[in-house]
Amino acid sequence: MKKLRMGMVGGGQGAFIGAVHRMAAFLDGNIELVCGAFSSDAERSRQSGAALNVDEHRCYASYEDMFKKEASLPADQRMEFVAIVTPNYLHFPVAKMAIEQGFHVLSDKPATFDLNEALALQALIEQHNTLYGLTHTYNGYPMIKQAKHLVAEGELGNIVKVVVEYSQGWLASKDDEESKQASWRLDPKKSGISCCMGDIGVHAANLAEYVSALTIDELCADLTSTVSDRLLDDDGTVLLRFSNGAKGVLLSSQIAVGEENNLRLRIYGDKKSLEWWQMEPNTLWLKSANKPTQMLRAGIGDMCEQAQNALRVPAGHPEGYLEAFANVYQNFARQIHAFQLGEDATNETHDVPGIKEAVRGMAFIENTVRASQSETKWHKLSLTSAE
Repeated sequence: MKKLRMGMVGGGQGAFIGAVHRMAAFLDGNIELVCGAFSSDAERSRQSGAALNVDEHRCYASYEDMFKKEASLPADQRMEFVAIVTPNYLHFPVAKMAIEQGFHVLSDKPATFDLNEALALQALIEQHNTLYGLTHTYNGYPMIKQAKHLVAEGELGNIVKVVVEYSQGWLASKDDEESKQASWRLDPKKSGISCCMGDIGVHAANLAEYVSALTIDELCADLTSTVSDRLLDDDGTVLLRFSNGAKGVLLSSQIAVGEENNLRLRIYGDKKSLEWWQMEPNTLWLKSANKPTQMLRAGIGDMCEQAQNALRVPAGHPEGYLEAFANVYQNFARQIHAFQLGEDATNETHDVPGIKEAVRGMAFIENTVRASQSETKWHKLSLTSAE
């Protein structure tokens, strides 16, 4: 594939996730960074771009300026897609203008500030001839793709229970709020109505739906602000009912002392069950009632096409978070190339989380918060805003 030209909004000096996005984008050598509005501070944006060897004339003071000037460049020079790596409240306005100017969008999650914006974004995408992807990174792991394949092939039988957990401990104390990453996530004006569920709970929900191929239809939630004076949740437990009648549990916490990024998925069928743990991402456990437990390892034996395509190194060499993240970028790049060639460029064909997942993610966040505030036990997961 020819190299695709990428722009970036956010991700300047001092930002965490912007550097991760760039490493993921560059890993396969088919994407180059040509421009950016790396900060709302013009000088910081310029300095950030200079440190990344971006042409000084294409280090912009604002995303509005970037989109207008990039759109005026010749087609073989302008950026082809933009990566959005800002706090949540900027996701929608940046994506909206990019799409209106004809640029493809790959956005950090959650897609927008609230569900209304996600629905507006969905309508906008339907009106314009552009692509939209969402970085649900954990879908990119090879053994997650293998797990999805096993479920689809009926290896587990009928799915009866799903348990997914995402626990961290980085916000366990009041002192942890001092960092830049914590401050905006705990600010309702920048993060939205949820911290924990909006930041990592939505990843867990997406992973459960992605692998099981089921949708969460109903939920019962208990969210907590554990640390005093916090305005948003930092811990939560959600009971789930899936589209086929299966039951589930989703645990999400940012105050679990000692936990790093403990993302774990267990899916139980009436024939077999599987378990995957991000701390050992190259291993997938397949369990039976009356046969020895199988340990499936990345790159060894027969693996499905999507899992095989997600591998980069020989078996026995660890692949982790950056490679999984890079798989999202790699698949989105392939999707853009297919689009440019007039071929099938749907998100489903290229295994890229898109606007459907964006809307479902925002619906999960808002429905979970509302359910936690209600005395009613079970709530239908509504894809329309309560406002």
